[in-house]
Amino acid sequence: MLKPAETRGVKGEEKVLYTGTSGFSYQDWVGHFYPAGMPRQEWLYYYAQEFNALELNSTYYAIPGPATIKGMAAKTGASFQFVVKANQEMTHTRPKAGNAFDTFIEAIRPLSENGKLGCILAQFPYSFRCNRDNHGYIEYFRGYLKDLPLVIEFRNAGWIKPETFTWMRSLDLGFCCVDEPRLPGLIPPVAERTSAIAYLRLHGRNAAKWWQHEQAYERYDYTYNEEELAEWLPKIHRLSEGAQKTFIFANNHWKGQAIDTIRQLRLMLD
Repeated sequence: MLKPAETRGVKGEEKVLYTGTSGFSYQDWVGHFYPAGMPRQEWLYYYAQEFNALELNSTYYAIPGPATIKGMAAKTGASFQFVVKANQEMTHTRPKAGNAFDTFIEAIRPLSENGKLGCILAQFPYSFRCNRDNHGYIEYFRGYLKDLPLVIEFRNAGWIKPETFTWMRSLDLGFCCVDEPRLPGLIPPVAERTSAIAYLRLHGRNAAKWWQHEQAYERYDYTYNEEELAEWLPKIHRLSEGAQKTFIFANNHWKGQAIDTIRQLRLMLD
């Protein structure tokens, strides 16, 4: 049976399940998760008392300095894991130059040196289609990061085919499974593991706001029910078979809905 890792770490034969949310520093979580009046600098420490992993997505918008990352790591327990989202220059602008990559690698060094780097998550946009040039770019991406653990999230369903998974396994690239609206062209809820890391992101199923929204958060304004989460239970167990680490993150973050999603899913897995 999958067991969430405790803050002090878990040893033995039991598989370790890392669960958390995509981001943690949301003002709209005050009153829903963070107590009113709690200083912002205490949020991560408070978060890490309940969760054993965090998908750090602020790095997508701006790469912080190593000192900032080191300070964040210090607010978490010894076995806590950070997944760091690749910067937008690396996944969306995609220049074949090392500046953004070098800055990013240096920024996360405190995590990789202290055993707190779960992996790097590279989320590519819907416009990033399955073709030879984009295969080449991912191979370049893989090569630049060398032995750092890397998971790829596609947004375009054209990538979902056996040949893609075979190719990813040959490069030691993890595949990010997703739960999102069942809209044409988006990634279906396939459960596939292509590296030692099993990975699942729960985006919510707000089909009405996925493409048509005024604010970015509207896309992820969604509350899962028990039946929807139950669909993933056998898939999670299958994904975790043989995996060194299994990560599950909820991205339906508006007003702390992600917190409730992970809490409910953990209870169901137990």
